[in-house]
Amino acid sequence: MKKIVSLSLCLVTATFSFSQNDTNHQLENSVDSLIATQFKSNEPGVSILIANKNGIIYKKAFGSANIELNVAMQPDMVFRIGSVTKQFTAIGILQLVEQGKISLQDSIQKYITGYPSKGYTITIENLLTHTSGIPDYSNADTTNNPYIERHDFTPEQLIKYFDYMPLEFKPGTKYNYSNSGYVLLAYIIQQVTGEDYHQYIKENVINRAGLQHTLFADEHTIIPNRVEGYTRDKGFFENCEYQTASLALGCGDLMSTTEDLYQWNKALLSYKLISKEMLQKAFTPYKLSDGSYTNYGYGWFIDSFGIKRIHHEGQVSGFTALEEYYPDKDVYVSILTNQLSGEDTTDFSDKRFRLFNNIFQVAIGKSLDKEIAVSEALLDEYVGTYQLAIKKKETLTIYKEQGKLYMDLSNKTGRHMVLQPLSSTLFLLPDVMRVRTTAEFISENGKVTKVFMTQGKKYEWIKIK
Repeated sequence: MKKIVSLSLCLVTATFSFSQNDTNHQLENSVDSLIATQFKSNEPGVSILIANKNGIIYKKAFGSANIELNVAMQPDMVFRIGSVTKQFTAIGILQLVEQGKISLQDSIQKYITGYPSKGYTITIENLLTHTSGIPDYSNADTTNNPYIERHDFTPEQLIKYFDYMPLEFKPGTKYNYSNSGYVLLAYIIQQVTGEDYHQYIKENVINRAGLQHTLFADEHTIIPNRVEGYTRDKGFFENCEYQTASLALGCGDLMSTTEDLYQWNKALLSYKLISKEMLQKAFTPYKLSDGSYTNYGYGWFIDSFGIKRIHHEGQVSGFTALEEYYPDKDVYVSILTNQLSGEDTTDFSDKRFRLFNNIFQVAIGKSLDKEIAVSEALLDEYVGTYQLAIKKKETLTIYKEQGKLYMDLSNKTGRHMVLQPLSSTLFLLPDVMRVRTTAEFISENGKVTKVFMTQGKKYEWIKIK
């Protein structure tokens, strides 16, 4: 009897193994087919890693790490990761909170002597959650100093670059992404620990997470397997503009690999760096003073891609980084590229972000979006003006041109955005690149009454005419 049971278990295990291998093979073929035509051997490349609860299931690189020297991209090469750095700074701050050295509700003036309060208490939590009202210094007017990105800054000099700017809103009342907040957090780490920010993060965050290829480095340091960065702002590839790493203190000055970022996620989830309770707070959207929620926690965006996702994107001269974790499926994806085309006058950059979104969809087992044909009579029913249910001053207008629906937002954040039908009622807005955005029309008693716009969160818009 024992032999029969043992044989049965072996058969079950073998069946599962074959099934798992088939699934992984299908995923590999799907991602390969998406990537193959997009990244040529003599153009900037990409490194991609996909993992699930069983470990890494896809790890490949395409394109070139150095076009001029004809160096092929390899999966373990090192990229700048831009704003993904913010997670590391956030964890450094949260460690100090757990050690009782600082409090999330402490005023930042407690640690940054002389920083103007501007009439309000600005807390450490405000900095973490982009709710401080402090403007993003990367948007500052550089007319009088067009070569600002070539200067080397001390932390104090960098803070002086933006500390005079007036607040955009009362702290805690609104969300507005600001790199300035994370510069201040890095400086607070230095003030509290007495250590250089980079050294503290290396010893207490990077090393404790067991990361072998994640580091802070300036442009002069020799880094094995460092890839070159490129841009495509004029319709063709060029070497990226020089940008000093010192300008991105705490908010965008790290380098890493796709596998190190995966190991980083594992270290977080095994609570090597902070407690489970603190990590859950970091992964929770911040609640504003009016009771509404943002889609950002402490160093991470938290929203939905059909299912919950915890993620961040990084963009820095010559590089784009994306990493996403889907806790309900225990799936992690990191994508690093050595090209940044945010100002490209063609649709090249948009196509790349659509490609990355497709990779995320494949990774979590979702079918790729496919546009279907919808009758013009049905499209006519959706045409009209819709009012945001929770903020009645905002409206959106949906209209038809040449057999397609388009949308304009009254707040001017989106204009002539096409709606691609995925079903008779559900439409995708492909022009919104960073977050998958859909519009679902609702009919009651044979009449269209509202549309639900989903962009991480679902928003109700009532049809008013």
